[in-house]
Amino acid sequence: MHVFADPTNFDAYVSGFLWILKLTGASAVIALVIGVLLAAMRVSPVPVLRGFGAAWVNIFRNTPLTLVVFFCYFGLYVTLGLSLSQELDLNRYWLGVIGLSTYTSAFVCEAVRSGINTVPAGQAEAARAIGLSFAQTLRIVVLPQAARSVIAPFGSILIALCKNATIVGTIGLLESSNIMKDLINSNGDAVIPIFLVFAGTFAALLIPTGYFFGWLANRLAVKR
Repeated sequence: MHVFADPTNFDAYVSGFLWILKLTGASAVIALVIGVLLAAMRVSPVPVLRGFGAAWVNIFRNTPLTLVVFFCYFGLYVTLGLSLSQELDLNRYWLGVIGLSTYTSAFVCEAVRSGINTVPAGQAEAARAIGLSFAQTLRIVVLPQAARSVIAPFGSILIALCKNATIVGTIGLLESSNIMKDLINSNGDAVIPIFLVFAGTFAALLIPTGYFFGWLANRLAVKR
């Protein structure tokens, strides 16, 4: 553990995981918003919206995340000149957030759609019978009930998102996987301890997260 006794190495280790947490937090919020909108499109009575939602989900669920992140960097930034910050690391961060949230929103959409399908159709029909529009029925009646049944899937998606955030390192952001690689290159005699520290940190973050979402899902489960 002498590697992390060096303040420079320890600061790099902390900085790498802070980038992971920032990527996970921002991407989770954006993916949730996009995913709910896509789910609404997929159950919409408008064929064009249903088609758009289905196309989005099918494309991004079946495209490797690495390709999505590469496109955000080499396509949006290098080719099209999209710059979201003058600072290089922040620009890479936001490009990574775009890639992660776009990819993850497809999985969020399917989770929300599965939750919508658990709500009895009669409730939506009753809401429409009293004059509520499709949007009002979804917002007031369906989604609040669907949300309680998708807590566990959301937990799994969040855990996967946190692990997927390491892929942003492929476009140069010094997140945890890049820091680990640099530390291993500089300390070849401590490969196993370095790996165990980084793997242990992910486990310490994600195992409690999984238990929390499992507990929350049981606590808020709809009793039928």
